Amino acid sequence: MDLLRSLPIGLYLEQPVTWLHRLDSRVKLAWLMTFLIAPILANPIWRLMLVGMLIVLTLTAAIPLRVWKQQMGLLLLFCLFVFCLSAIAPDGLPAEHQPRIPADELTFSQQPATLRAPQKPKPWYQSFKLGSNSLIPNPKAQNPNQLPQPTSYRYVLLKQGPIKITRKSLDLAINVSTLFFTVIYSTNLYLLTTASEEITAALENLMQPLRRLNWPITEIALTLTLSLRFIPLVLEEIQNLVRSVRTRAINWKKLGFRSAAQVWLMIAERLLENLLLRAEQIASAMKVRGFTSPDRHRVEWHQLQLKIRDWIALGCLLLLWSARLVWGWDS
Repeated sequence: MDLLRSLPIGLYLEQPVTWLHRLDSRVKLAWLMTFLIAPILANPIWRLMLVGMLIVLTLTAAIPLRVWKQQMGLLLLFCLFVFCLSAIAPDGLPAEHQPRIPADELTFSQQPATLRAPQKPKPWYQSFKLGSNSLIPNPKAQNPNQLPQPTSYRYVLLKQGPIKITRKSLDLAINVSTLFFTVIYSTNLYLLTTASEEITAALENLMQPLRRLNWPITEIALTLTLSLRFIPLVLEEIQNLVRSVRTRAINWKKLGFRSAAQVWLMIAERLLENLLLRAEQIASAMKVRGFTSPDRHRVEWHQLQLKIRDWIALGCLLLLWSARLVWGWDS
């Protein structure tokens, strides 16, 4: 079991260098925020278009198949499961009902036991003796179950036994499944093609106005860099502990539930100790290299410079938001 290969979450792809790698990290961050914000209050067609854009970006960037096939494949299966489950679930529309007891119960109880049937007014043509020879069709001759339909609109799209798909449930299924895919995969694609130093430099550059409010911008950027670098260490420690448990060939059936829970608690405690030890080692290494304070030892993480391809990406982003604000609203 290799978690660093089978579950590459938050890892950076160093080789091959694609055109997504060459884009400025601030431009990619703007695109990431677009994929996270654009689905809000958007129609289903727009949400499906965002999913298609993410897939096209992955294919055109020529990212190796071994990197994204498991991530995108598992994520697509999960979103498909969510779509099917939401489509056949009740749509949640409030059912119209009438009270069994009359609103004016006291007045209704004082009415006589038998009520006379109201007399229907005679039609105007009966005085001219045109009842039988009238050209007006008799409404009773029509089948009451076959009403004329002015349009081809149907609220219930599919009904086969217990399975019922309505327009509202279909819209809800598309919204939920596409939102899962867009949020998870866009973030993973951003981390896959952007180094942690570039992310730190982009955030520090964009948060420069907050220095006037005495915000610790450099400390925040440094903490974010260490967090991104710490993710592979966590996966490595989990992988090592799982392998150590496998090599001991523990018979879980003979242990029982209580003993098995104690073993897993010991493993979790050991994992926490190892992670704290790794964090202490990183802190000691930084202290030895002079990282006592950001004012005394400041590192230029990455040189940010907008090029022609970055301006083209920003222009495409403006066109995308223009189309979103005009045609993307949910009706």
